[in-house]
Amino acid sequence: MILGIDDLRPLPGVTRIARTSREGIQLLEEHRDGFIDELWLDHDLGGDDSIMPVVTVLEEAAFNGRPFQIGVIFVHSANPSGAETVVRVLKRWNYQVRRATAEI
Repeated sequence: MILGIDDLRPLPGVTRIARTSREGIQLLEEHRDGFIDELWLDHDLGGDDSIMPVVTVLEEAAFNGRPFQIGVIFVHSANPSGAETVVRVLKRWNYQVRRATAEI
């Protein structure tokens, strides 16, 4: 299962994609008890929306001792500081995180 949260990119190879943080949280919750091979995250999701509400859900799950089972989280963004924040936060909770390039 490969999930993506990105407002613009098509993300070839992704099984399911969410375009907003709200949709992203719903997508994660739908797969809460399964294994997610890859999760692709874009920082800026259009307007005032960002990936940070999704990151908070991932953080809270790990804090509560029940992290999401994800093979690798790929963070791609045209916002370098936003992407680095996401990488830093998720690594702190022992998620396997990598910076990646995704083109529009």
